[in-house]
Amino acid sequence: MTSPLPQSDDNPDQQDGLGETLRTIVMAIVIAMCIRTLAFEPFNIPSSSMVPDLLIGDYLFVSKFSYGYGSKGTFWGVLPFSGRIFSRDPKRGDVIVFKLPRDGKTDYIKRLIGLPGDTVQMRQGLLYINGVPVQLQKLATPVSEPGEEPSQGVTDYLERLPNGVTHVIRKMGEDEPLDNTEIFEVPPHSYFFMGDNRDNSQDSRTVNVGFVPEENLVGRAEILFFSLDENAHFWEVWKWPWAVRWDRLFKKIN
Repeated sequence: MTSPLPQSDDNPDQQDGLGETLRTIVMAIVIAMCIRTLAFEPFNIPSSSMVPDLLIGDYLFVSKFSYGYGSKGTFWGVLPFSGRIFSRDPKRGDVIVFKLPRDGKTDYIKRLIGLPGDTVQMRQGLLYINGVPVQLQKLATPVSEPGEEPSQGVTDYLERLPNGVTHVIRKMGEDEPLDNTEIFEVPPHSYFFMGDNRDNSQDSRTVNVGFVPEENLVGRAEILFFSLDENAHFWEVWKWPWAVRWDRLFKKIN
């Protein structure tokens, strides 16, 4: 008599199902990483240097393809190459995320003020580009969120850059530490950035930042997709109904 063959405890259908699930997860991770690396990457705002346009607790998407791809801002800096691939010139007034030149790793977000070949200077709190002062229009009251009291001791202005881009800046006075500077001459293939909160921003006016090489550009800030006030952390979902700044969701960044 022939003995029956031993049966395996493994279920082929279960193995196929597990393998398919793992393949789906891996594919989803690869797609997500490709989108994050080449298309859009999320960032959050940790400081007040871009107030009043960007607030602490804002979460935004940055388009990685806007200016092409540089060695510092793409593939986590592991691919060594100079310059940028598919390079496109940024425009004055763009809000841009870049890698801090000092370490090539820290993400900063500022507004592009000076292009290659420009001269930039602050005199008594007024911005001069190529020797010409920018146009300023004082706002009646500082910009504030709905339901919030306007900030005290500050003045907001509508600033108009030479190419016509307008945005709101915030100032505490005309004689703050960065209100009077030397003349900065922007080198080739580099850019000069400033924060909209002019008297509370570490930017190209300081030795900590200085001129930003083109390969350090990460991308252009495009849209706010989420925003929490400073009294709540992202993981504190039970606070969201009261802490989310609902009016800021899906706001385009100017």
